[in-house]
Formats: sequence, structure tokens, C-alpha cells
Amino acid sequence: MMRSEDFPIFRKKGLVYLDSAASTQKPAVVIDAVCDFCSTSYANVHRGVYPLSEKATSLYEDARCAVSQFINAGEKEIVFVRSATEAINLIAYSWGRTNLSPGDAVLTTIMEHHSNFVPWQQIASQMGADFRVVGLGRGGVLDLDEVEKELKRGVKLFAFSMASNVLGLVNPVRELTDLAHRYGTLVVVDGAQAIAHMPVDVKELGVDFFAFSGHKVYGPTSIGALYGKKKSLEALPPFLFGGEMISEVHIDRTSFNEVPYKFEAGTPPITEAIGLAAALDYVESVGLEAIFSHEKELAAHAYMILDAMPGVTIYGPPEADHTGVIAFNLEGVHPHDVAGLMGDVGICIRAGHHCAQPLHEYLGIPATARLSIGIYNTLADIEKFAGQLEKIKQILRRAS
Repeated sequence: MMRSEDFPIFRKKGLVYLDSAASTQKPAVVIDAVCDFCSTSYANVHRGVYPLSEKATSLYEDARCAVSQFINAGEKEIVFVRSATEAINLIAYSWGRTNLSPGDAVLTTIMEHHSNFVPWQQIASQMGADFRVVGLGRGGVLDLDEVEKELKRGVKLFAFSMASNVLGLVNPVRELTDLAHRYGTLVVVDGAQAIAHMPVDVKELGVDFFAFSGHKVYGPTSIGALYGKKKSLEALPPFLFGGEMISEVHIDRTSFNEVPYKFEAGTPPITEAIGLAAALDYVESVGLEAIFSHEKELAAHAYMILDAMPGVTIYGPPEADHTGVIAFNLEGVHPHDVAGLMGDVGICIRAGHHCAQPLHEYLGIPATARLSIGIYNTLADIEKFAGQLEKIKQILRRAS
């Protein structure tokens, strides 16, 4: 698979982008969709009775339909948000303030991105509930026996990622969901690191809530989606208040709009939603199975090279099902130095704790370097990365 020609940024000679877990590049069809809407069809939605507004509203709701079809949800089960972070905060505060009491518990995992860790930590603290974290079992994967032990103790909500943004591990969502539901526990899944890499069917997974960000799936920033079962969304109070999310407002009372609109206060991310729809169409045209296969092939090649390189430590078990994400460290070299020297030759990787500081503390390391693969990467990119890593070792060996 060679798709870099679909992305204008790769006209820049020598660019190797291996930071797709942070944010993906944008194909021309997404850029064109955004530009076309802003140039020919822009207006606010749901409020105007003139043709331009009606067209914009139609395109915006078509985007909601595109998201619902992409993950096999009902249209009224999709709430547009600014990011997966906002989606998770929406659930944490809307659900948490009405359902958590002292003595209740919320469960998450040690591998979570801060966006699926801190909101639960904070709402639990505010409501006097317990905040519990399950660690990794043998082989560096979630231990389902340990998860069940926590659920048996009584847990109101279990929040976990479909795929780790550090380890690249893909969690068994259906199995975890069934386990949680067996104990009457609500399930929230952070799908930000899975949505661009593998098929997602929320009905098949059985989850109560699922969140993702558009910029992780070749779409614009400032757009994301929250899926919630219709009955679950209807049971939640609004998270934000203002225009659009209301039905009627009087001096002494306010009634709220139906779902999903009661959660979409203010002018929504109209342009970004249209760009997201174009991104999802693009991904579907390539095929998620083909994308996942391509990325796993490149990741396996990168892992083989890194595993054979003296002084390199890789985090995450190679035998587990994973995305094209590999976190590693080079002995005696700070990850920021590795990333900086990569950047000097046009290779983009990430360094730090990747908004997963508890995981790094759990692993006993301050930071890692991370490469993450996208639809546009090739074996040549992996070879260039590996060659530069060897040069970095030589440079630093001479410097010492």
C-alpha cells in the first residue's frame, strides 16, 4: 500500500512522518471538502430558513450519518464534540454528578491516556467515590482475572482504551464489556487510537459509550464523536448549557432538546464535521482491513529491526495484537535527544510520556521515544528511521 500521493504534505521532499498516534496528516479530499464548504456553502446550521443555511444543515447532518455508519450506530446516538477528551469529560461530569456517591467506584487501567484517566480521577474525588486502577498482567496485557476481581468488589463504571497509545496493544473490548455488564457496570471505551486502524462496530462490541477524535483518523482537529446508546444518552443531563441544546427557555424554567442535540451547546464544529465525513469516506475507500494489515506489516518490520539492535528496549509484548505503535528507549540516551536528532533529517517521531505518565511510572521509566505508523508510511520510511537510529548511536558514542 502506497498512499502518500493522496497527502499534499508529502510533496515536501524527505519527510518521514512516524507520529500518527499524535495526529494524522490530511489527504487532499479532506482539505478540498473543507475548502469547498467554506468557499461555497458555509452558514450556521439548524437555525436559518434560507437555502444556504438549509444546505449547511443538510451537510452537517450528513456528516453525523457518515459517523454513525462508520461505527454502526444510530444517527441519534452520535454526539459531535471537539475531541475524544471532551467526549469523555462529558460522560464523566454528566453521568458522574448524577450517579456517583461516596462508597461507589470507578475503574480504569494503568495504560490509559490522561484523557481517559484524569476525568475519572477528578469526578471520583469530587463525588467521594473510589478511583481504582488495574495494572498489567503477565506479558504486559490486561489480566482479565484482575479486572474481574475489581468488578466483583463493586464498580459503577469501567473506562478503558480500545488500543494503547504507548504500547499499541489492542484490548479485547467485547470480552471486557461482557465481563463488566455481568456485574452491572457501565462501559466507556476510548477509541481514539483504534478508529483509524481497524473496523469498529459499537453494536457488536456492546459498549455503552465510545469516543474518538477526528484528527486521529485523517480528519480535521476540533472535531470528535461520542457514541452512546440512545437510552443511555437520554438518561444523562446536559453537560454544557447555551444555544441549540434547548427546547424552550423562560425566566423560571428551561427544557432541553432531544438527543443528541441537548449535548451540542452553541454553534457546533460545522466545517470540521464535514471534513471528518470526508476523512471517513476516504478511509472506507481504502479499507480498514487493508490499512490494519499494512500497518502491522510495517510495525513487524520495525520491531524486528529494533529488537535486534543492541541497547534498544521495546515496551509492549510483540506477540499481542497491536496497532502500528512502538515505544522504545536507546540505552544512555534521553528520548528527546533521539527525537531531536531524528527531526534533523526530516523523521518525525514523538518523545516523552505521551500523556500516559502513570503508565511510565508503572514501567519505572521517565519517558520513551515512540514511532507510530499511518496509511502513508512505507518500508522505506522504516529503513530510513532505522538507519538514522544507528547514526544516532554512533554520534553519541563518539560524543561520550
